Order: sequence, then structure tokens, then C-alpha cells
Amino acid sequence: MPRRRKQIRRKRKRRSYLLIGTGFFILSVLFALLIGIQTVLALVHDLPKLDEENFLTLGQTSRIYAADGSLLAEIYGTENRTVVPLNSIPEYLKNGTIAIEDERFYEHGGVDYEAIGRAAVTDVTQGKLAEGGSTITQQLVKKVYVSDERSFTRKIVEAVLATQLERIANKDTILERYLNTIYYGENAYGVEAAAQTYFGKSVTQLDLSECALLAGLPQAPSAFSPKTDLTAAIERRNTVLQKMADLGYIKQTEAHYAATEPITLRQTAGAVNEPYFVEYVKQQLIDKYGAKKVFEGGLTVHTTIEPKLQAAGLESIKNTLNEDGDPAAALVSIDPSNGYIKAMVSSQDFTSSQFNLAVQAKRQPGSCFKPFVLTAAVEQGVNPQKTFYMSKEIDIPMLGGGPPWHVTTYDHKYYGATNLETAMLHSDNTIYAQLVMDVGPDKARDAAERLGIKSPMATNPSIALGGLGQGVSPLEMSSAYATLSANGMYSEPIAITKVEMPDGTVDYQANPQPRKVVKDGVAFEVTKVLEADIEKGTSSKANIGRPAAGKTGSTENLQDAWFVGYTPDLSTSVWIGYPDQQLPMDNVHGGQVWGGGPPATIWKDFMLTALKDTPKKDFAQPKEKPEFKKLVGKFVLYSGGDSPTARDDAYGNSSRTTTSQGANAND
Repeated sequence: MPRRRKQIRRKRKRRSYLLIGTGFFILSVLFALLIGIQTVLALVHDLPKLDEENFLTLGQTSRIYAADGSLLAEIYGTENRTVVPLNSIPEYLKNGTIAIEDERFYEHGGVDYEAIGRAAVTDVTQGKLAEGGSTITQQLVKKVYVSDERSFTRKIVEAVLATQLERIANKDTILERYLNTIYYGENAYGVEAAAQTYFGKSVTQLDLSECALLAGLPQAPSAFSPKTDLTAAIERRNTVLQKMADLGYIKQTEAHYAATEPITLRQTAGAVNEPYFVEYVKQQLIDKYGAKKVFEGGLTVHTTIEPKLQAAGLESIKNTLNEDGDPAAALVSIDPSNGYIKAMVSSQDFTSSQFNLAVQAKRQPGSCFKPFVLTAAVEQGVNPQKTFYMSKEIDIPMLGGGPPWHVTTYDHKYYGATNLETAMLHSDNTIYAQLVMDVGPDKARDAAERLGIKSPMATNPSIALGGLGQGVSPLEMSSAYATLSANGMYSEPIAITKVEMPDGTVDYQANPQPRKVVKDGVAFEVTKVLEADIEKGTSSKANIGRPAAGKTGSTENLQDAWFVGYTPDLSTSVWIGYPDQQLPMDNVHGGQVWGGGPPATIWKDFMLTALKDTPKKDFAQPKEKPEFKKLVGKFVLYSGGDSPTARDDAYGNSSRTTTSQGANAND
């Protein structure tokens, strides 16, 4: 009996242990489930909001085109992408993607539990968390909404979001978004960017072999990239082809044939043509739309730039400045009728310097400012042919006091009583210094500003030579002379003609609004003087055998040299100098650089090319001729007649003259 009792007690004890163990196990499971439920609830509570707007918004690459339709640049932030509709994507690419990434895509509800089971077996056998079993929907939510961290928590979030996404979007919408979102390597996001990057053509033009190659990239873009490992890329492509055949998307014979196709890659991609102009356009776009819209908004931007003229400008510079140590040059050409910028050239290498000499360089223009003084004078009734001053070394009193401005000619040659047109042909500094005092420095500045000079200028006598220590850009000078060419009609310089949104709607269309800033008769009189300068003055090296007007400009110590000129069809400025410092150009190819030399030569070479297919035409006659009247001033020698009488000016300067009418180096 005692033995029997002992056995019963042992059984009861074992039963108690079993009950306790079972209870503990159940409690542990319940606790784990509770923790799991709380974790999932917490995750679900913190999940990003899924809505149609959030789901469909994608950053896209913007593109800038030249006037002839050629691509200048693609600009984007972190992702190079162009969104295309699903019906524009080849069936081969859609089916290849489904075959290799998610063969049950049209059957599951966002999560493929069969695939998860297979992935789980792999996880156990490999002893680690492997990446597998994710559907196209899960990959999409991971890309758009979830981090790339590998963890069970992330997988739960993926599964929940994928299920939610399948409820608010149909399968085709999800597939379209996936194919426009996923990364294909080489900084290409989405199938269109990938097609352009690898094959240099639109996704709509891809064949079966090319589609299979792209379909195989998302799993490992770097490992399977044909640009880094062609062998691996071909093997992956062939795997996709066979999978497509196994699932019935293509015939086996099609798979075999496509697998033998060679891969022809785009040799270069993403290069920026005309980078200085592109940066100029890009900044205007950012000012208008903001950086995010420009880099992610998928804008299509059409511009005014003519690649042939760009090439002609650069070639003209290289033909003249072709030795190591030569100064730099910039050229800007504008259509006077509408302000369209046709060429914007800087001789510098963009990779070493992003400073745009054509726009950002503000250098003293020297005698190129004299036409603005003459414009102000003609507006006051001054006749350039019948208004005389004494050519002589002179001290000009500075407004507001201070030491006088001592003015000489470049070569210290003086011509006695000289009218304003002849003084322009000689580029006589002394006469135009006197003229600016008689018409008023403020009037000269006003004329320059109306014509197109935007840089600030001090109102002092030296404005006759562009203002000592002040600067303007080649773009401004080309624009201001374009106004003279257009009979006094100013047009704001335009670089962008049209901006289109990704859906094709036009958001901006250029609408030039020329406005009268100078009477046509005044502009015509100034043009006549500048025509004579090309025919027989300091600008004679710029003669292109057709009606043209222009002016040379050089600064003290030859630190800057200019030529700005125009025809009825084109206004072009050329500047030469050292960008980083003020160095005299007194030994370039064994000689000095002044406006009538290399700048005029570059201008001539460019204009001959730019206008070779443009018929010659004369400058239009004015509708209203200016009313000339006698000029009264402190310095004027004679105005209104043909027989000036020499005299000293009011400040007691003697009239030193020479009889030499030889070659004039003054500029």
C-alpha cells in the first residue's frame, strides 16, 4: 500500500509539473502574442499615410533644349527619372519584370505567402535573414515609404503597407508606378531613364533582348550592369528570357533568338552641352520655379541658343587665341528684333572654372561707352557731323570737387578742331570727355541704362569711357548695342522661349515686348557714326562687307579689350582679358591687345559665319529725323556750322594739335 501511495504521489507531482509547464508555455505564448500585437499595432499606428497624391507623385528629370531641338542637358536632384504611362512601356518589359520579380503579381493581394514560405526556408537553411519573397507591391512601398533596413519589423511594415496599397490602387497602376520608380543602376530611376542611359533611346523603342536586360537589373543593379560586367548582364538577361518562356510570355524560340542578340550600349550619357549657357538658364528657372521644381519637376525647357553659332563663336576665339598663356575671351550674340540670345560663349574650361565670363564678368568697357554719350548728345539736338571740339590733352574738373580728371589720347596724338563723328573714328578720349560734360554725365548714364546697361554706374565724367573702376558684362553690351540696331527698341535679353510641364501643358511662353527707349532718328544717327567707324575708323578690321556698325574699346594699361558691333540682324560683343586678375595684355603673340585688334578679328570671323546665309540689308531709315540745334556748353568749340573757329576752352587748356592724320592706335 505505501508503495502504491508513493506512485500516486509521483504521478500527481508529474501532472502538477506538466500543468505548471503547460501553463507557463501558454502564458509565454500569450505574452509573446500580446507583445507582437502591440508591436504591430504600434507599427501600423506610425505607418505613413497612403493616398493617391502621395502614391502618384514622383520626382522627374528636367531637360533643356537648344533652338534647333537638340538636347543641351538633363538636370535632376538625386534621381534621374522620366515618368511614362504604362501603355508606352513594351509588353516585353512589363512581362519580363513580372516573370523575374513577382510571377504571381496579378494573383496575390500585395503579399505572396507562397514566396514568403520559400524565402523562410532559405532563411533557415542559410542561418540568416535573406532578402526574398517580396512582391512588386512590397518593393514599391519599400522604395517609396520604408527604409532599406533589413529586419523583421520592416518586413511587417512592408506587408501591411502592400496590403493597404492594393486596396487603393489597381494592379496596372501599381505596376506603372513600380516601373517608373525602381532603380536600374547608373543613376537611372525608372524604365525611360534606364533605356536612355543604357541604349540611348526611348523605352518605347526597346526590343525583347533589351527589355529582358532591363527587367533583370532591379535585383542587383551594380552586379548586373552591362557597363560594369557585360558577362553577368548577359547571363541575367538570358535568365529573364528563359523565365518568360517558362511562364508562357514568349515562345522558347523567341527566348533562344533574343539570347543570341549582342548588347549595343550607349557610349556616352548625361553630357552637358554649352554648360555656361545651361547654368545661366538653370538659374533663371530656379528664380521662377524654385530648385525643387527645376530638379524634380520634369520640365521641358526650350531655349534661344543656336548650337551652330555657339560653335562658330568658340572657333573664332580659338583661331585668334590659340597659345598657352593667352588671355580668355567671351562672346555674346543677340537678335535685335526680340532679344533672343543666339550665342553665349566663354573660352574657359567649365570643369576648371564655372565663372561665366559672358554674364558674370564685369569689366570696364573703355571707349565702347562712347556711343552712349553720343546717344545722349543727339537726343539733345547735337549734330555729330557739325559739332566740333578741340582735340587736346585736357583736365576735366570732377563734379563735387577733388583732383581733375586728366584725359589724353592713347597715342598722344591730337587733331585740333574735330567733329564728333571724326572723334569717334579716332576714338578720341579728350573730345568725348568734353562732350559728356556738356550733355551731362547723368544724361549719359540714363541713355546707357535705357539702351540696356543694368550694372550700376557712378555719375561722373569718366562715364564717357565706361566709368573708371566700373564694369559691365558682355551680355549687357551686346544688348545695349542691339537696341541701337533695332532703331531704339529695347528688348530684354531672352534665353528661354518655352517651358512645358510633364503633362505637356505650356507653363511659360516667351513674349518679347520691345519698347521704345530712344527715338529711331537718334539711334540712326548714332548708327551712321558707328558704320563710318567700321568703314574707316578704329574698327576697320571688323569690316564684313555688309552694312555694320561697331566700336572698339580698350582700358588703361590694356587690361581689357572689347569690340561690340551689330548689323540689322545680329548684335555681338567680344571681350578679351585675364579673368582672375587685372594684367596688361601688352605681349600676346608678340603684340598688344586692343579693341581694334583681336576682339575685332574674332567679331569679324564670327559674324561672317553667323550671317553667311542671311541676305545683306541696310539699316532702316528713321520715320522721324532728329531736330538738330546749336549745342551750348563749356567745352563745345562750334555747333551748327561748317567752319569752326579754334579757341581755348573755359579752363585755360592750351590747344595742342598735330597735323598727322595717320593710323590711329587710340581706342
